[in-house]
Amino acid sequence: MESVSSAELTYYRLAPSVQARLVGAAMVGLALLVFAGTAVVIAARIDFAWLFIPLAVGVAAVIGFGWWLRNKAYVLRASAQGYRIAFVRGAGVREARWVDIQEAVTTVPGGTPCLELRLKKGGATTIPVTILSIDREQFVRELQGYLKATIKPLDTTSGSSDAP
Repeated sequence: MESVSSAELTYYRLAPSVQARLVGAAMVGLALLVFAGTAVVIAARIDFAWLFIPLAVGVAAVIGFGWWLRNKAYVLRASAQGYRIAFVRGAGVREARWVDIQEAVTTVPGGTPCLELRLKKGGATTIPVTILSIDREQFVRELQGYLKATIKPLDTTSGSSDAP
């Protein structure tokens, strides 16, 4: 995909519920880190003040991770030329140009509503719409806009012409 200016890029971010689950998992990881640190402090018979180091680093990491999820992480980045998928396991083709798409269909693999972009040369990109922070219908309309912009109308002036 060609590089484009950031003004032309549209980012489709993670839904708040997905962000909350990921931050929750990070907090569980922090709790396990503090638990392991406590075990080390007890076993090594050192001062409990040493527990504040992994705690402070862990809290800063969880806060930073939450900020990154909210402001920087994206599921789909779209431009006039094409798209790029991030943060979705099993998405298939992660990057393609709009002109390479044969069709866009909605599917429900495993009970999760998805938009599937099927490519002309084989392969597909599957985007679960439930993890997006945008309304499903609006998301589909916006992607249709990208796809319609790449469809070239038939040139009716070319070809054989009968001269009078």
